[in-house]
Amino acid sequence: MDTITAFFAGQSLALLWGLGGVLAFLTLAVAVTALMPMIKPAGDFTNLRQRISSWWVMIALLAGALLMGWQAVTALFVVISFIALREFLSLAPVRREDRLIVLAAFVAMLINYLFIVIDDYGLYRVFIPTYVFLIIPFLMACIGQTRAFLATTATFHWAIVTCVYNLGYIAFLMRTPASEALPAGAAGLVFFLLVATEANDVAQYVWGKLFGRRKIVPKVSPNKTWEGFLGGWLTTGLLIWFVGPVFTPLSGIGLAVLAIFLPVAGFAGDVTMSAIKRDIGVKDTSALIPGHGGLLDRADSLTFTAPLYFHILAYFALGRF
Repeated sequence: MDTITAFFAGQSLALLWGLGGVLAFLTLAVAVTALMPMIKPAGDFTNLRQRISSWWVMIALLAGALLMGWQAVTALFVVISFIALREFLSLAPVRREDRLIVLAAFVAMLINYLFIVIDDYGLYRVFIPTYVFLIIPFLMACIGQTRAFLATTATFHWAIVTCVYNLGYIAFLMRTPASEALPAGAAGLVFFLLVATEANDVAQYVWGKLFGRRKIVPKVSPNKTWEGFLGGWLTTGLLIWFVGPVFTPLSGIGLAVLAIFLPVAGFAGDVTMSAIKRDIGVKDTSALIPGHGGLLDRADSLTFTAPLYFHILAYFALGRF
């Protein structure tokens, strides 16, 4: 008991309150779901129950990793990147003769996270965008793969940047030193990114369901509307403006920039992944997460918001990066 008490005593109070708020919200969602059959007896709420149950598991994993420190968060995102990359490459038009390149992609993933372990941001920021970008097509040329050469190299680079490099920024935030005077610690930075990104997804969905009339990208995602996008953008922007200072060192212009652009980035990630799935001809990237689809279906917005959030923090507030 003393060990558990000491463990929680060492955590940021803001982070503990934030996690408590998320758990309270999920508990409320469970209660509402239990009441829905009484309100609408003919309704089928199986998918909704599955989604909420999956959220309990996902939040438990994320919360546990955040409380345990950067090592646990890095390990978790190694797994997340591995699954996301596997989902992407299993759907993309990758040929049997590209197996060596597939192996190279997963080796690049491990090296990318090694730079987080050794806390070398200089190597992290150039390895995939510059050197993997050059090595992948060189390997394809070495093994004589010239058929659909440009399209295949582009597919691999897109997969590695999206599923590994961009998501890795979340783990690198945990390496932010305490000397930066973070209001809720490094874990608070990650927690707020996850909350703001998911809140944006939920807000856009709710506003779209309630008031959606005008389609915004009908050929890519027919359910997306201008009302949903603008309602989600305003809701998330206000959340960032008022709650952001509790978890991040941002204020003034930096906070305003985050409030304006992060909801747009979340929308862009969602729509871009929808375009990829529509091109491939699938609805979900897998069936890994009941009610949600694949891991990449759940993390599509994060692939865009994570690097943007990291770079806004680095530009306006964090001297370490």
